[in-house]
Amino acid sequence: MDNLCGIWIAPDGRAHVSVARADGTREERVENFRPFAWLATPPDDDGPPLPPGVTVERLNGEGAFIALAHADNFAAQEALLAFAKENSLALDAIRPPESQWLLQRRARLFADVPFGRLRRCQLDIETASASGDFSDAAKPDDRVLAIGLRCGGRDRTLVLAEPTDAAEKKLLEDLNAVLREEDPDVIEGHNIFKFDLDYLRQRAKRLKVPCAWGRFGQRAAFRHSRLKVAERLIDFPRCNLPGRAVVDTYLLVQLHDITARELGSYGLKEVALHFGITPDDGRRTYLEGSKITETFHADRARFLAYLTDDLRETSGLADLLLPTFFEQARAFPILLQEATLRGTTAKIDLLFLEEYYHARQSCPVPPEVAPFEGGLARSFQEGVFHHVLHFDVASLYPSLLLAIGRNPRNDTLGVFIPLLARLRDYRLKYKQLAKSAPAADERAEASARQAAFKILINSFYGYLGFSGARFGDGELAAEVTRRGRELLQALITEFERHGCVILEADTDGIYLSSEKYFAAPEALLALVAPIMPPGVGLEFDGRHDAMWCYKAKNYALRDGDRIILRGSALRSRATEPFLKRLTDRLIAFLLGVETESPLGLLADYRAKISARELPVAELAKTETLGQNPDAYERLIAEGGKPRRAAAEAALQLVPRPRMGERVAYYVTAKAKGKTADWSRARPVGLFDPVAAPYDPVHYLEKLDDWLERHGPFLGVKSAPPAPPQGELF
Repeated sequence: MDNLCGIWIAPDGRAHVSVARADGTREERVENFRPFAWLATPPDDDGPPLPPGVTVERLNGEGAFIALAHADNFAAQEALLAFAKENSLALDAIRPPESQWLLQRRARLFADVPFGRLRRCQLDIETASASGDFSDAAKPDDRVLAIGLRCGGRDRTLVLAEPTDAAEKKLLEDLNAVLREEDPDVIEGHNIFKFDLDYLRQRAKRLKVPCAWGRFGQRAAFRHSRLKVAERLIDFPRCNLPGRAVVDTYLLVQLHDITARELGSYGLKEVALHFGITPDDGRRTYLEGSKITETFHADRARFLAYLTDDLRETSGLADLLLPTFFEQARAFPILLQEATLRGTTAKIDLLFLEEYYHARQSCPVPPEVAPFEGGLARSFQEGVFHHVLHFDVASLYPSLLLAIGRNPRNDTLGVFIPLLARLRDYRLKYKQLAKSAPAADERAEASARQAAFKILINSFYGYLGFSGARFGDGELAAEVTRRGRELLQALITEFERHGCVILEADTDGIYLSSEKYFAAPEALLALVAPIMPPGVGLEFDGRHDAMWCYKAKNYALRDGDRIILRGSALRSRATEPFLKRLTDRLIAFLLGVETESPLGLLADYRAKISARELPVAELAKTETLGQNPDAYERLIAEGGKPRRAAAEAALQLVPRPRMGERVAYYVTAKAKGKTADWSRARPVGLFDPVAAPYDPVHYLEKLDDWLERHGPFLGVKSAPPAPPQGELF
């Protein structure tokens, strides 16, 4: 079933599938499905009988889960779960059931459907606010004004005819009809989970309109969910559509930014400018949120242009960020929506479990992985250097794993290394096709596939060292990092032998300065490459005019007038704008992009902050909430610690933001009993220059701290003495 475009397992246990025909239309079919689960202990022949419709078979090997149970339908599966609980039988099952069905058949979504033939629909809504505040779906008179849909590049805008419940109900019913007619595989939106679909759900419930947005005549299902993005958890109301995927570009942008860390905001307009989807030429239509209702009534053409631009930007973002996850759906037995919302470990587990299922091999439990030493990360220099070259070991850890050739300790079937080798071969095949395929769309698809396989291959090492990985092996992961450190150190020694100044080394790459080889890096590569072990390659990865070395894993590179920042100390989104601007000016000055020293800007900030003339937005710190404000409030009421400034500011907002959302706050002047920063935090939106002004002393101290850390690079050894307190007021 190579053209599978959607699947939903019904409550009766049957699989409803959507298949792409050659002419691009979709055909719906119904297939059989027998849900399954692994058992740690097979039921005893002398014990209680199995529930009707359940069969159990003993598996090969001595893994912890030594039996496999199949159920005739979901009712039998539920009976099995109850049976296992009553008889204290450890049970392990794959979720959701659609992944089970794909795994059983070794099937993949979109296996023979290129990205260009995926049926995509972008969705964006605009809403009214009777009070002028942020629109609230729970308020009777705050309603949906328009639903923008872009299906296959064609705009279909649904507009409220009049401000009545009857007209809004008709609008929601029209949405159901359009989705049924267009039958998209994917519905895309920016912040679509938290806003668009949740708002539509609330209005549909109030007006008694079914959210019939799924395939096979099915309704949407909502549940609370969380997504881990680096160190942060994002709370959102997840929407599942039977047979379709919901893709939130707001989440994809954050997943992208884990490594890039280039974005100061995840809002649609800002991100579209960053990625070049919308040029900064003034032709994009912008509207303030408070003006949307007014513009809807007074200037309908401008309102619709704004909505159309939102759809265009959402489509452009998905064009850039979705192909990687689309390729994952083609590689794993997983739904496309699950591919965007699940971690790499769970995806890799599915590949291994597929092999174990079909081989009828017993499965292990995830082992505990003890901490081990990571890769080499070291800064060798401080200051500014020129003639910078970067060399990188290609796929270091996967290459070392293949060179070692040892499977994880509990991989009794021995699938880890063969699977890694097969995926590497796939990647090399598509990497070549990305260069040689005759058609542009074929090259683009091959490029996306090789990039997805690259991410997957590089994740195999991380999988080994993760305690939640079923086939993890900390000792093997430690051996890989040990060899990686030794290899990187050998490369450093060899580069130094050829007269290079080593600037920075991090896991699998080395930055160095060499005036001699700057124009001919391939010659240097040829001198150093012979020390590489078999199967591990060294690559030249780029040259840079200059590099500022600040500290380990934190540096700036200059390419012409372009500056590239690396490291959380230089790219933290929590840094106040005035300090970020100072640091940017410092880097541009040190790297020769600008001639003006940041010390003049520093003096200007001192004067304006002392006089409280600097806008509060320049001083505001923006942080991501790591906890829901309501939960934080309960914790504090029960005596919990620590108190957090961002969380305290969030408690003052109406409505309160969710975990994972960002809160901008400033620190007010000290008052009796309030000296800690958290006790003086106030949302920027509630700034009052008279009743709650910001504290100049607090922000002047931040300037002193900045100068203490960065002054040595400017020849300044200490901050000037603080002005007398009276000069501040």
